[in-house]
Amino acid sequence: MAFEEYAQFVGEETIERIWKKARPLHDREVVHMSSTYYGGGVATMLAPLSILMNNLEIKTEWRIIQGNPDFFAFTKSVHNAIQGAEIELLEHPKWVYEQVNRENAVRNHLHHDFVVVHDPQPLPLIESYPQSRPWIWRCHIDLTSPNMALWKYLRRFIDQYQAVIVSIPDYEQDIHPPQFFFMPAIDPFSMTNVPLGEEHIDAILAKYNIPTDLPLVAQVSRFDRWKDPNGVIEAFRIAQRDVDATLVLVGAPATDDPEGQAIYESLLSQQSERILIIHQENSLLVNALQRRAAVVLQKSLREGFGLTVAEAMWKGTPVIGGKVGGIRYQIRDGINGYLVASTTEAAGRIVQLLKDDGLRARMGEAARETVRRKFLLTRLLEQYIDLLNSFEVHFHVRENHQIEQAMLEPDPEVEAIARPHK
Repeated sequence: MAFEEYAQFVGEETIERIWKKARPLHDREVVHMSSTYYGGGVATMLAPLSILMNNLEIKTEWRIIQGNPDFFAFTKSVHNAIQGAEIELLEHPKWVYEQVNRENAVRNHLHHDFVVVHDPQPLPLIESYPQSRPWIWRCHIDLTSPNMALWKYLRRFIDQYQAVIVSIPDYEQDIHPPQFFFMPAIDPFSMTNVPLGEEHIDAILAKYNIPTDLPLVAQVSRFDRWKDPNGVIEAFRIAQRDVDATLVLVGAPATDDPEGQAIYESLLSQQSERILIIHQENSLLVNALQRRAAVVLQKSLREGFGLTVAEAMWKGTPVIGGKVGGIRYQIRDGINGYLVASTTEAAGRIVQLLKDDGLRARMGEAARETVRRKFLLTRLLEQYIDLLNSFEVHFHVRENHQIEQAMLEPDPEVEAIARPHK
């Protein structure tokens, strides 16, 4: 999709401003390094972001690192420990982690002007290259309470970077590089978010044997213990005492997550006529389900930022989210969705929303407007451009700071939409 097409959502002035900011970066070379081309929010964002950067004549590549099962088993434990879990930092797994990155460095000739490394899997790459260009580490994970033994180990690599990006100010850490706060964003033109007709939605849901005779409640996310799928099922079962509905849990496999298959299989015994569990990479299925669902859940226990929250909100569907991490910056409780801290609270909100069509409509409208104003890809693109430009002026990023502040403030126009009409 051409960059100018985004004007229909954000206006011509925004498009012209971003074009102007991108001009100093024309023909500069940028590379994004991550661990998978599909599955999870990082891949979902990098696919369109790398294209838009090229549309703006910033030469941008997206590469992934290759690893063996031992490598991804360790990096999954690292991911969990960053979110507060225990980890045993044995010498052999650390050696595998660092050696796989050294091998990837041999295969990847990073001559680019800027290198952006996403999450912990490729973090040690920086040690294999001369420090002649800016390296940026983008951590997408919830950093509320990282395991400190692990964090001490990772700082050996982190402190070599010229900048670190985290999702929200709550994640700021005591590290040497300057830190920036970029909340993720969605692409309205992706297969997950493009408009779908009712007949198309019906056909997609029928293909996966998803019944539509009762209201749908859905959660879309990796099968990961931090997404609390068992808690979602428990909350739905409590809600079933008061309302009739169907629950659908959809999770996509990802090559960098060796735990996903086991968690999916552990849930299968809880399937029933009204509780469906689907392990499938299908953007159109996610799109159709988020559009047809009466309520979407993201009952996470830890969440760097719930990209599927923003996707559902964009479709005008009210979301019940865990009161954790980045979700708290997307959902204003009682305005464009609900924040919950327990299974029983989630169940109560499911019942409340399913019983009140007007409430669902008001919240859905406010949710879509929140995403339009704050969580579309053009905002994230502009923040990256501001940061890359700032290297030319020694990190003087006043405009980027203004964007960050606007993201954190309540939006009176959204709140007005959510108020009941008198």
